[in-house]
Amino acid sequence: MNPIRIIETFNLVVGKLFSFFVFAGMAIVVYEVIARYAFNAPSVWAPGYTQRVFAGYFILIGAYTLIKGGHVRVDILLNTRSPRWNALTEIINYLALTIWTLALTYEAWFYFVDAWEFNEVDASALRHPMWPVNLTLFIGTALIMIQGVSGVLTSSIELIKPKQQSKG
Repeated sequence: MNPIRIIETFNLVVGKLFSFFVFAGMAIVVYEVIARYAFNAPSVWAPGYTQRVFAGYFILIGAYTLIKGGHVRVDILLNTRSPRWNALTEIINYLALTIWTLALTYEAWFYFVDAWEFNEVDASALRHPMWPVNLTLFIGTALIMIQGVSGVLTSSIELIKPKQQSKG
């Protein structure tokens, strides 16, 4: 199996697995709304957990969304010319993404290490540890970065040996 396919398959599996986080987040929100408005008994923990669940959801499905073409793009220069031009613009886009996520991943690692070593907690009444959030940020940005590298490789292959455009 080639490395591009391994990366894409892994990111698809991770994205599908963590896509179910949305249901956990929804359950917490529904619970909190019912507790607050039906029983006049809001919880202390629901807002913090909702933020953590949805943050984890969004960052951990980032690479999956990239594979599926779900990120916002400005296609003024993309897909308007020859397959080689399209491949070249994709390489530039994926290189920019890879450099950006490399910086994010690098910084996220240090956020995680600091939170772990100093037993950092959030400012909420429950004082949740911050290391799980920072670890999620590190993993998510690393997966997006690796998918960006895969995109550079795929687009480079397309630049060298373009596929024929279908007519009609």
